[in-house]
Amino acid sequence: MIKIWSMKKTEEAAAKKKPKTSAAQIRVQKDLTELELPSTMKTTFADPSDILNFTLTITPDEGMYKGGCFDFSFAINTNYPHEPPKVKCIPKVYHPNLDLEGNVCLNILREDWKPVLNLTSVMVGLQYLFLEPNPDDPLNKEAAEDLRRDRDAFTQNVTRTMKGGSLRGTTFDNVFKR
Repeated sequence: MIKIWSMKKTEEAAAKKKPKTSAAQIRVQKDLTELELPSTMKTTFADPSDILNFTLTITPDEGMYKGGCFDFSFAINTNYPHEPPKVKCIPKVYHPNLDLEGNVCLNILREDWKPVLNLTSVMVGLQYLFLEPNPDDPLNKEAAEDLRRDRDAFTQNVTRTMKGGSLRGTTFDNVFKR
């Protein structure tokens, strides 16, 4: 009988040491298991035990950003899904909806976020930004104005900057497939 009590105390002590799984972790785990990413997207976890922080790589296979390799960091806080994930574009990219610090202008990451949305919604939204940049809701106003004024010149700027070129005194990262 004494052995049973000591075993029970050992199990209770082990349970107290084990960190509790948050609601956010449970939801993220569900979102990740339901992910069906196309070949143009891939997730990478620097620490496999930390599912709240990861990188999404998008490699568009069509559009003016075709051939580029764009990494986005995802940081999900404990209020997920009531708050959207924090998403940053890692390379410096010439794009109307990305500023030079990597902030992303995607409505579902801000005012249109709802808890029914999931990581797939965000990832598809990010991919869509490379297929159809939105000059009507810009973070990079100069890029948006270039796109509105002359689409062909904008496309040439995209090609030059994706190779690591400079534009208006800013040098961009080479994002062609590594």
